[in-house]
Amino acid sequence: MSDNPLKAYFRRPSLYFKLPSNGKYYPPGVVNIPPNEELAVYPMTSLDEIAIRTPDGLFNGSSIVSVIKNCIPEILDPWQLNDIDLEAIIVAIRAASVNNELDILSTCPSCEEESKYGINLLQLLASKKEVDYSTPLEIKDISVKFRPLTFAETNKNGLVQFQIQQTLKMLDSVEDADEKQKLMNESVIKLNDMILDVICQTIESITTPEVTVTDAAFIREFMSECDSKTSKKIKEYSGELREKNETRPLAMKCINCQHQYDQPLVLNFTDFFD
Repeated sequence: MSDNPLKAYFRRPSLYFKLPSNGKYYPPGVVNIPPNEELAVYPMTSLDEIAIRTPDGLFNGSSIVSVIKNCIPEILDPWQLNDIDLEAIIVAIRAASVNNELDILSTCPSCEEESKYGINLLQLLASKKEVDYSTPLEIKDISVKFRPLTFAETNKNGLVQFQIQQTLKMLDSVEDADEKQKLMNESVIKLNDMILDVICQTIESITTPEVTVTDAAFIREFMSECDSKTSKKIKEYSGELREKNETRPLAMKCINCQHQYDQPLVLNFTDFFD
């Protein structure tokens, strides 16, 4: 309603930021990168706050998607956001909606004193750097090119992992030894399949002297049938790229004994906005 007399009081962007990937790896229709490369971030509405606290919506990812679309309109398809950018986007929305500081509890490994510390989210946002996926892994005469996972893929993998964990939790209540062993074996197979799926999802293409293969089914078959040394190298390289996407540990100084240590920071989307 462009003629709404209250329009002047609508929310406005609270901050602007650049995607760590700078829009790379996205096909058309995912993100509109403006000329200055900075995306406007609007604070959450009351409906967004309800969505972010809806367990089912958080579980299946729909709440995260709706909040991203509403707070950063230039992001057209949040499901296709890659894991280079996703954490930075969530940090930016939190900073725009709540405040620039996030309180965490940290226990000093020296004196074992637990204290509250404030983290500057804008500094954390500025520290997020692009992970370079342009360099392929060379193994003998093949070249393996990788890509970041999308939010849709990460969310789907998380649901599978959750289901496996639930099955393992219920094993203690299964009295029949044969049934328990059967469920255990099935869970191990599902877990191995999920790990293989994740590795295959990160492979964009495999190039041989004759051809470049991008077909997902062919790549998965190759990963199932290649020798263990090749498989190990691919898994390790993929893991190294994923680790570079993770937030670096925070340099902490204990307010009680002044001991300096590193504090891992895991941003859990389910409670990050509380």
